[in-house]
Amino acid sequence: MRRANRLRRPNQFRRVRAEGRALLSPWLALTVAAGRRNLVRCGFIVGRRIGGAVQRNRARRRVREAVRLLIPSLATGYDLVFVIRSPEVIDAPFSQLQADIVALLQQAGLLPAPEQTSIAPASQSLYPLDERGSQ
Repeated sequence: MRRANRLRRPNQFRRVRAEGRALLSPWLALTVAAGRRNLVRCGFIVGRRIGGAVQRNRARRRVREAVRLLIPSLATGYDLVFVIRSPEVIDAPFSQLQADIVALLQQAGLLPAPEQTSIAPASQSLYPLDERGSQ
């Protein structure tokens, strides 16, 4: 995750937790507050009840990567703090972890709901044929 997209100082974490609204899932808690910049900044908190340092770092890395992949599609101007609540984050399938994060972000209104898109039939090509029949 780029440095510009991270919350780094304790006072930044405190401000988001004090001013923001919290959303919960079985594995994570997300606190969202309006940011002071026109970009998304994220912070991650893992308590000692998750496990030792190795387990806490692994949980933090997995959640950070799942969020990093979603940053380009998020609404800008918000600061987010993710609190990892369950040690299940460490061993859960990455797709399930990412789905949990997507659900939280949609609940917060930062990620648009998935649209019902129709899939083009297989006979339709992306490259139409010209008069001679070649592409």
